[in-house]
Amino acid sequence: MTLELDVPGWHGAMAGQHVDVRLTAEDGYSTQRSYSLASPGTMGLPGGPVTSERIALTVQVVDDGEVSPYLTEDLQIGDQLELRGPIGNWFVWHATDPHPVQLIGGGSGLVPLMSMVRTRRSAASSSPFRLLVSVRTPADALYADELAVLGPDVAITHVWTRTGPPGFDGPLGRVDAAVLQDACFPPDLNAHVFVCGPTPFVELVADTLVDLGHDPDRIRTERFGPTGP
Repeated sequence: MTLELDVPGWHGAMAGQHVDVRLTAEDGYSTQRSYSLASPGTMGLPGGPVTSERIALTVQVVDDGEVSPYLTEDLQIGDQLELRGPIGNWFVWHATDPHPVQLIGGGSGLVPLMSMVRTRRSAASSSPFRLLVSVRTPADALYADELAVLGPDVAITHVWTRTGPPGFDGPLGRVDAAVLQDACFPPDLNAHVFVCGPTPFVELVADTLVDLGHDPDRIRTERFGPTGP
């Protein structure tokens, strides 16, 4: 579910940054979670910053979670949340950068990458973009309608790990070296690469890209979830 929040005093963010959301119960117990911004970046644009106090967060429901069920099932229009951010200056894309951009997302790791895609559109950037998305089934695919109409200037590759869409007769499975070699910009184009998703996915993709000849200094990663198997 995507939530739109009005944040008084918000001064903007760069594509790829995130915020911390904190909830506090009546008994004083509090907990917080980090969520990537799904809305376009409003700072670092060619024409200067865009003033907007509204942001968008896409929240994936965790069945036994403390925060996501509340945000997606109980939160009502007009309710207030505590927010901290924007956070992070490493996993960001600047719309003034003309280099090719390779985006690789696993599951909800697509969220900050979508912010970059939306920023590219709002900034009328001509930087070449490619997007590789790994997802279990079409029912799990985020932003499916928006991705379907992006146009030919953003090349999109879907990797279905369990079930493909109706009429799909391609292979099912996880991202591997062959998939990355086919879908990504070649190493000699020196593209900026952004990889986001569960920790095992991110580590596998980043290591494989280096093995394929990509410059590790141009690969930026953002991961979530446990570090174990």
